[in-house]
Amino acid sequence: MDLQPVRDAYSTMSEQYIGLLDSGWPDDQDDTALVRRHLTGLAGPVFDLGCGPGHWTAYLDSLGAEVTGVDPVPEFIAHARATYTGSRFRLGSMMELDVPEHSVAGILSWYSTIHVPPPELGDVLAEFHRILAPSGVLVAGFFDSDDAVAAFEHKVITAYRWPADVFAQHLVAAGFDEIQRLQHQIPERPHRKYAAIAVRAC
Repeated sequence: MDLQPVRDAYSTMSEQYIGLLDSGWPDDQDDTALVRRHLTGLAGPVFDLGCGPGHWTAYLDSLGAEVTGVDPVPEFIAHARATYTGSRFRLGSMMELDVPEHSVAGILSWYSTIHVPPPELGDVLAEFHRILAPSGVLVAGFFDSDDAVAAFEHKVITAYRWPADVFAQHLVAAGFDEIQRLQHQIPERPHRKYAAIAVRAC
């Protein structure tokens, strides 16, 4: 996957994006409860892939998780390091992680795959599967669709909506078992937020 267009688009809007998250954090209570329940207390490192300005990484760090935030946007990583000085961040791509196989206990992918073209989602999930330890946990947030995989005009750059069952099929094909879903309706928008919890199956 060519991350350059996504990286450039977020770099251009980084100040607005950081300001939006700074003014709107903490996130929905159901979301934070979900992430806390599945990604704390694990026996090993957790990666927040597509961490953006670092809010989720800092949250997990505050709960005692051994967490590292990873993002390809330099402005986000600079902000995260300056703002959350006790947390770990690195500049990088979720598609090219310099991490040994089966070495990670948990992954948070909170809407970080929404810009991945549908034919390439399998490659991203395969990389997640590669680094997760047996029974490792993946928490993946995405935008839901009622009918078909579809592109929509995200405020930053084109993103994709996925029917939850179709996203789950990709998880299974990549070697995961889906164990839970959490759905939110977004008022006045043609898509819903969805989160899927998956465990590495093999």
